[in-house]
Amino acid sequence: MMGLMARKTHKTKGPPGIQVKNKKAYRDFQLLEKVEAGMELLGTEVKSLRDHGGDLEGSYARIMNDECWLIGCKIAPYAQASHNNHEPERNRKLLLHKRQIAKIKIKLAQRGFTLVPLRIYFNSRGLAKAELALATGKRQYDKRQKIQQREQKRDVERSMKKYRR
Repeated sequence: MMGLMARKTHKTKGPPGIQVKNKKAYRDFQLLEKVEAGMELLGTEVKSLRDHGGDLEGSYARIMNDECWLIGCKIAPYAQASHNNHEPERNRKLLLHKRQIAKIKIKLAQRGFTLVPLRIYFNSRGLAKAELALATGKRQYDKRQKIQQREQKRDVERSMKKYRR
């Protein structure tokens, strides 16, 4: 009878997944190198992010005093919090190793590089992470070329569809 009993499974803290995504970063920047960083958050910020209460539009990361900071990220106030709520647009510290910060700092010193946040998500352990990318701004004609290529590909797929039947 002992062999028939079900085994206990370890519960995780919810499914990992994207909570906040910066869609304009993929359109406006050419992404060169991606980096994952931890985030130093308050309790109400974590709860608000789990309720999809964040916005990365117009945000960027900067290295100040050998620390990486996320600037301009908006996390909505948590509705169930009382007077202990957080400030929505405060600067948030990103947790990176010293070597990673030094490497990023060298690349940011070069002309035209920016540190752009791509997404904020919770990993399998339930920790909030931010995905950053070293990026250069796209020119207007680069965007137009990409749109043109996408439309041509769509037209080819559409014309091939009638021959697949």
